[in-house]
Amino acid sequence: MTAPRTPTPRKVFGRLSLPERTFVADALRAETVGGVLLLLAAVVSLIWANIPALHDSYESVSHFHFGPEALGLNLSVEHWAADGLLAIFFFVAGIELKRELVAGDLRDPRAAALPVVAALCGMAAPALVYTLTASAGGGSLAGWAVPTATDIAFALAVLAVIGTSLPSALRAFLLTLAVVDDLFAILIIAVFFTDSLNFPALGGALVGLAVFWLLLRKGVRGWYVYVPLALVIWALMYNSGIHATIAGVAMGLMLRCHRHEGEEHSPGEHIEHLVRPLSAGFAVPLFALFSAGVAVSGGAIADVFTTPETLGVVLGLVVGKTFGIFGGTWLTARFTKASLSEDLAWADVFAVATLAGIGFTVSLLIGELAFEDDASMTDSVKAAVLTGSVLATLLAAVLLKLRNAKYRRLTEEEERDEDLSGVPDIYEVDDPAYHLRMAEIHERKAAEHRRLAEEKAAERQRLAEVAGGAGEDEDRRA
Repeated sequence: MTAPRTPTPRKVFGRLSLPERTFVADALRAETVGGVLLLLAAVVSLIWANIPALHDSYESVSHFHFGPEALGLNLSVEHWAADGLLAIFFFVAGIELKRELVAGDLRDPRAAALPVVAALCGMAAPALVYTLTASAGGGSLAGWAVPTATDIAFALAVLAVIGTSLPSALRAFLLTLAVVDDLFAILIIAVFFTDSLNFPALGGALVGLAVFWLLLRKGVRGWYVYVPLALVIWALMYNSGIHATIAGVAMGLMLRCHRHEGEEHSPGEHIEHLVRPLSAGFAVPLFALFSAGVAVSGGAIADVFTTPETLGVVLGLVVGKTFGIFGGTWLTARFTKASLSEDLAWADVFAVATLAGIGFTVSLLIGELAFEDDASMTDSVKAAVLTGSVLATLLAAVLLKLRNAKYRRLTEEEERDEDLSGVPDIYEVDDPAYHLRMAEIHERKAAEHRRLAEEKAAERQRLAEVAGGAGEDEDRRA
């Protein structure tokens, strides 16, 4: 009778598989570039809106209306950015979510438990912090959802600026967490920010989505088919009363993200690769340009900390997000009997949780929806989102810098490729061919060192003979 095998304990933030590591690296590279553009757009927006000579032009451009009135689409530039361009962002989010569900961490219930629970706790805690703060100060509870969202592009841009070499497992956790976070933010927008429904328009949007799905299943190809159809679906969804970005998510979820035999990339991965630069490099920065332009002054910043609604947003992002995600991660690890990777400490998880307190794109959008009838409060909430994100950035920068030397060593180990195979060595330690390649490399190095040793020994002997000959000549002359 064979003895039962002892199951290998599951590691929290253990090493990623090579395909997952490659995907995460590619996705984060695009998000990081987009995040830097997002930072620049936010800075330009604040400068444009706060220089007196330019403020009026910012307002004029933001509120300039264009579009077909007959279709209900005569919208302001700001509105087009929030409802139109962000649909592209949520389309990519939908593809990311679908990929995680069929090929990523979320396909395994045990692996999915960690980011899902962490994301849920990371949304519930900020909402609770906001509610308690606003209630204690007698403020409005309408903004409870504002601090619940994490901006992955902004967070990764901060990482790029800080220059930290965060291990790929923690980066993957941050990416998966943000994907789940986006899903629940989408549900919040759909459920809590839909006042009335236009059922004919909604029915038309659903019919359009059904046609979209059918064309995908039939294998129909061509952007000239899908782009016009997507625009029709978006317009119908907008007129239905449901936020138009939901159309983007729905279409993203319909794409096939698993590979058939012989496919290098699934259709979802291919389309995501094409659309992600448009989302990260154009749609989201342009949204930030026309959403982040709020008046910033000493008085305005002070008001953020004295008004219950805005203080609730700041505390929700900085305190609620951090302790919600960290607590959810710790509890999941504790009750699933998983152990933290030996290379990391819980302080690293806390730092990443702090980084997730950077809420920007979706937080600004929810702020606009929550207080759409109160322009003054909308601007105050935007200022609170910016303030909370800056505070989370500073705190995360300090915490990550304290461990940056450790992260750098881990990253160097992850990327070392001594046999020049194109695959990091840590993924080849169980491959006999890898050890044979390394043996050949070491044998060549040993042969080279033996040759050098012989040359140096011969050179040293010649010098000794020359020195000895010179001594004999001196003795004869004497």
